[in-house]
Amino acid sequence: MKVIIIAILVGNLLFCFSENIYTKDNSMKTYAIDHSENLLSPLEEKAFAFLNKNRSKWTDWNVPYEDGQELYNLIVANDYKSALEIGTSTGHSTIWLALAMAKTGGKVITLEIDESRHKQALRNFAEAGVSHLIDARLGDAFKIIPTLKSNFDFVFSDATSARSANEGYTDFLKSVESKLIVGASYTMHNVTDGYGDDGRFFRYLEKLGNYKTHIIKSSSAGISVSKKIK
Repeated sequence: MKVIIIAILVGNLLFCFSENIYTKDNSMKTYAIDHSENLLSPLEEKAFAFLNKNRSKWTDWNVPYEDGQELYNLIVANDYKSALEIGTSTGHSTIWLALAMAKTGGKVITLEIDESRHKQALRNFAEAGVSHLIDARLGDAFKIIPTLKSNFDFVFSDATSARSANEGYTDFLKSVESKLIVGASYTMHNVTDGYGDDGRFFRYLEKLGNYKTHIIKSSSAGISVSKKIK
């Protein structure tokens, strides 16, 4: 587990956040990242300014700002490079994922079934300056995922299933599990707020026996992080 302390200066605004997160070997380490001598790239400055400007404006089931930060932390700390997001909404979490991928040299594929949210997300990506890091696809995740040729080291699921609300969280994992490499993290939103899974997902993970899970409580929604260990 690492304690990351990040301070980012955008203009006269200082962004600071920290969190305990697991490293690749699940060991416990403490360190601080000092950005005092490292200027933001033009991409980072533009994207962080966009996120800050719109911090209180996200609706349509987007994640809270704090949860976006945690997703960023997880990707950067583990040097993940191939991310899949199930449930773009209008793109708040996707922008955080893309910013992390700009650090690691990776890219994000994000899936959204609602056309109006998908179109708004594309506009948000363009305004934030991260469109080139994102492959945004419109359609049913259960139909798109089997067509994807990539394997993934990071997945963020923030969607419900119209075909099976009670099994949706588990079904999304089942749909992508064969594409997760060992060491990958499968993350899921709304695990502590009573909105999402009723426990079936975690019972399924326990049955599989090859994931180690912890929960980040940066907001009331909660993010589960399940690392594939074998």
